[in-house]
Amino acid sequence: MIIKNKNVFHLQGKNISYIMAVNECGDLLHYYYGKKLRDKNYEWIKQKWSVWNGYGPDKWTLDICPQEYPAYGYTDLRTPAYSIVNRQGGSVSRLTYKTHKIIQNATQEIDGMPNLFMGDKHAQTLEITLEDKNAGFEAILSYTVFDEYDIIVRSTKIVNTSNVEITIDSAYSAALDISKDNYELIHFSGGWAKEREMYRSEIRQGVKIDISNARGGSGHNINPFVMLAKSGADEMSGEVYSMTLVYSGNHSTMLECDQFGNIRLMQGINPFGFEWKLKEGESFQTPQSVMCYSDKGIGGISRELHDVIRQNLCRSKWVNKERPILINNWEATYMDFNEEKLLNIAKTAKEQGVELFVLDDGWFGDRYDEETSMGDWSVNLKKIPSGIDGLAQKINDLGLKFGLWFEPESVNPKSNLYRMHKDWIVRYPGIEPTESRFEYLLDLTLDEVCEYAINSVCDILSSANIEYVKWDMNRPMTDISYKGFNHKFTLGFYKIMDVITSRFPNVLFEGCSGGGGRFDAGILAYMPQIWASDNSDAVKRMEIQYSTSIGYPVSSISAHVTAVPNHQNGRVTNLKTRADVAYCGVFGYELDITNMSDEELLEVRNQIELEKKLRPIMLRGDFYRLQNPYTSNYCAWEMVMKNQSEAFLMCAKRLSEANCEDKRIRLQGLDPDLDYIDTFTGNIYGGDELMYNGITPEFGSYDFATQIFYFRKVEK
Repeated sequence: MIIKNKNVFHLQGKNISYIMAVNECGDLLHYYYGKKLRDKNYEWIKQKWSVWNGYGPDKWTLDICPQEYPAYGYTDLRTPAYSIVNRQGGSVSRLTYKTHKIIQNATQEIDGMPNLFMGDKHAQTLEITLEDKNAGFEAILSYTVFDEYDIIVRSTKIVNTSNVEITIDSAYSAALDISKDNYELIHFSGGWAKEREMYRSEIRQGVKIDISNARGGSGHNINPFVMLAKSGADEMSGEVYSMTLVYSGNHSTMLECDQFGNIRLMQGINPFGFEWKLKEGESFQTPQSVMCYSDKGIGGISRELHDVIRQNLCRSKWVNKERPILINNWEATYMDFNEEKLLNIAKTAKEQGVELFVLDDGWFGDRYDEETSMGDWSVNLKKIPSGIDGLAQKINDLGLKFGLWFEPESVNPKSNLYRMHKDWIVRYPGIEPTESRFEYLLDLTLDEVCEYAINSVCDILSSANIEYVKWDMNRPMTDISYKGFNHKFTLGFYKIMDVITSRFPNVLFEGCSGGGGRFDAGILAYMPQIWASDNSDAVKRMEIQYSTSIGYPVSSISAHVTAVPNHQNGRVTNLKTRADVAYCGVFGYELDITNMSDEELLEVRNQIELEKKLRPIMLRGDFYRLQNPYTSNYCAWEMVMKNQSEAFLMCAKRLSEANCEDKRIRLQGLDPDLDYIDTFTGNIYGGDELMYNGITPEFGSYDFATQIFYFRKVEK
């Protein structure tokens, strides 16, 4: 609900209020964001701000006032939400209120970029237009609030109202000024094979922190999701704010703690390397930032965002459909395969209950290693004499779906595509282009390159019964030739994804970028699942999947049982541990199943039988993190069906210890008045017993031990 009362705007969600007001000088100032307040007359806000500045309206200072979209240089000397070189050639700016409109039953539609949609929920959108008459531009601030959620969706549009060209040097999507308190910053950093590691740090007065990525995509190193947590806030309790950027390019979340300890948090496109020129009447639209508040701790933020992403961001029809259990040939064969080998893997996998066979890299051109043929999207008939259509048919005849790997954004120098179109790559004039993984990046700012990528993929998908696509991108962006290039490239990528996913709505698309290098809300708008990391080691995956689940749904996290010794770190874990960790994700296998023993194949069959029971919970349930692998020797998480009828619990002890009493694990989210049966042992527990007294796992005396529980309510 959006309430306008004189100069005050009050946005109410399910359990939240967001309040701002226009002061007597026309400044749009922030008043409150947090637990839901009753609506009332907030006229006294103006007097409060007058007291704060200490000078009166004629000597107003914004440097100590919380603002909705702050500038730099006009009495506020903190980090600004935008910087625009205006018709005078300077960048000092002051935006004041011009007008507003409230749009009923609507979310903001953004052309060319992913955005949240209303679906079967109830939403209103407030658009407030601020103007800088002197500089000659307007900023239209968009706020969408849902009756069913505790989120505010923010974005900004800059419009040139002058008769000359202006230049945008920075334009954040959202800014949030928060009064002084004991907050801590939680962000997710890392690198290849160690994506989204969780870091929590104290915020000290005077610090300025830019949590940003400038590597071309959302990145392995920094994820575009952050949280501010009150000191002491944990998984179950405490106040937490979060920001999630719906964007897949270079991004920035800027935090500043000013001289008084007040915090400014802003999120949007990374200003580094950015510039956008607007001619008279032109506009620039930022991506959306999803702000969330919970007084129920980090877990409250997670469960809210999981629902939002599943129900009001991802447009794939697969988002609410059970995903097929797959086997991918990559770690079984890499590029050294033939048709017979692939069919043997598929046949053996089908016999165990697998439902989808995925052919990874190496099927096209003259592709026997990473150095050649990227961009030449025609089947290698020496490897696959039947062609993709023939192989897909043979896989289908075995009773399996067929999926295929692509990397349409890159090209090898040793390829027909590069020899024909050397002008299609990203390069800086006068400098030898940079190879990474023996690849150049195709220039998606060019329409003809986008059309090539679209047609190449669509032609293959039209030629055979392909029901799954793994979309990869394996290199960073270098050799950028002008400021603003990355954003234009990102828009080209979204154009490609929009066309292809719209033409093939029945295909299940999975995102991948050198593992988890592009795991963001922008990708999830087109693809309901993303390969979380190339590091498939079950022990490291406890951390990766734990932290990824804080901002993204379990149903979006692809998790496979892979070969041992693990191909990334050499660790050996048993088959049970690998499966137990992978259940809380989009489950699959990536190993040479034809080399497994009869005993191992029996275990695989049992795992698949269990997974088919569990996947409805993973798709639609509420997720609870119970033990943190970053701070202890243990990891535990739980998934509960929303009607509280079923629950899955995974417990892990990474290193075995002598003379150690393991902690009881108290479950969450159950109905205390119901009884639940452990389907593995037949033991019956009360829901209150499981939540308040807990259960003690029985780990074996070996490293990397896990125990799982599958509870179902006892029917009366």
